[in-house]
Amino acid sequence: MRFSESALLLLILTVTTGAIAQDKKQQPKNDEDEVIRVDTELVEVPVVITDRAGRPLLNLKQTNFAVSEDGKPQQITEFGATSAPFEVALLLDTSGSARGELQLIQRAALNFINSLRPGDRVSIVAFRTDNTDKKAAPTSELLIDLTSDRAALADALKKVSTSNGTPYYDSLLKVAEQVFKEPARPEFRGRRALVALTDGVDSTSASDFSEAKDLLANAGIICYFIQVNTRDFFEQNLLGDCQIAIRFSTAQIRRYFRRFPAGSKVETTSDFCQLGDFERLAISKKLYELANDEMSSLAKTSGGKVFPVGDLSEARVAFKNVADEIGTKYSLGYYSSNEKKDGTFRRIKVDVKGLPPGTQIRAREGYTAPAN
Repeated sequence: MRFSESALLLLILTVTTGAIAQDKKQQPKNDEDEVIRVDTELVEVPVVITDRAGRPLLNLKQTNFAVSEDGKPQQITEFGATSAPFEVALLLDTSGSARGELQLIQRAALNFINSLRPGDRVSIVAFRTDNTDKKAAPTSELLIDLTSDRAALADALKKVSTSNGTPYYDSLLKVAEQVFKEPARPEFRGRRALVALTDGVDSTSASDFSEAKDLLANAGIICYFIQVNTRDFFEQNLLGDCQIAIRFSTAQIRRYFRRFPAGSKVETTSDFCQLGDFERLAISKKLYELANDEMSSLAKTSGGKVFPVGDLSEARVAFKNVADEIGTKYSLGYYSSNEKKDGTFRRIKVDVKGLPPGTQIRAREGYTAPAN
């Protein structure tokens, strides 16, 4: 009898242990594992749909959309309607000709923030001049993290100051690495945007454009630019006596001369005073063309847009147009059927179904797959 009881006890322990082991095998991934899976594999695609006249089409359903990657249809697993909230990184360039218009910039930015919806969250990045080691150095500053607190954002705008240089690329990097460093909460997936008021002409950054572009593009951040035309102001003060003229930075001069092939007979220099007026104008033209190309490229590939303005007095209207645009964005999400981690660029195409002829689509154009 004792033997039978022992055998029965052993049998119970064996079955229980096996059940526990089997349960562990079948147990789903914990929340942390699931977050990692979503954030590394979900491809987020912001989309704007307009009619033939450019008016946004609202109240569309997930069934109106189809997404393909490199020509292969993908299954849409997440869908955000135009009413879903947004997270916005607001970048304010207060260098150059903007220095005398600081209050105008602050008022335009405040109107933009107040025109967003209550659930939208905003962060503010701006330039300032650091006076350290008896040397004035321009830098970018994160004034406030993402928040929907309008009073806190208004207070942060009061802290915006001017800069004696343009760390534009560094600021783009700050947006990607600091403002949007954490994975988006479910309600904000595919609904993150950069809104930059700038001429796009970098002068002092330690980083370069390609680095910032890759980070912003792969994070699926929609890029809007209110492109301020500062070229006339800049060139009026660029010519003549090099001791009193507005100068190019060493980085800008080097960026210009890098466009010439190795072995060319062009005489290079990083000394501004060795440049004649004709060469100064040639450098200026190239820098503004470069800025335009960079902004257009980021906006187009991300599904955003560039809003050119003649001067800062037009910024308020441009900000309103950006706010209207953000309020008409849809967001789609899918897990790529191509599971290879090969670091290749994947092209995204969005189509719409059941809509009238002439419907126009603006969406994220692609992303770079992760590499092993």
